[in-house]
Amino acid sequence: MNYKPRIRGTTPEIEEAARRLRKNLTTAETHLWSALKNKQLEGLRFRRQHPVGNFILDFYCASCKLVVEVDGEIHNQQTDRDRARTDKLEEHGYKVLRFSNKQVLNDLPWVLEQIKAIISPP
Repeated sequence: MNYKPRIRGTTPEIEEAARRLRKNLTTAETHLWSALKNKQLEGLRFRRQHPVGNFILDFYCASCKLVVEVDGEIHNQQTDRDRARTDKLEEHGYKVLRFSNKQVLNDLPWVLEQIKAIISPP
């Protein structure tokens, strides 16, 4: 059996930070959220700024353990940190997709197609 335990245990500080981030989405996050909320994509429920362990996931679909991250310019300077975070999530069975702000703002249909491809492989 290939059991992957869940990452458990957030802290009150992480949960409070997630609440603050939910109230202050970036322009790109707002753009993507408008396409994901209310089960608009394949009938799946996505959460925004969802705390998991020590992480706050930009968007998360629990039914398929899919994490969608929207990366701004700052992520160009923290690729090692982002890779370690992605590796840790993948160790626990999460699928992680990363998109740049530019991709979300300039080609949302393509971004949504990439998400759909992960949700329902051919």
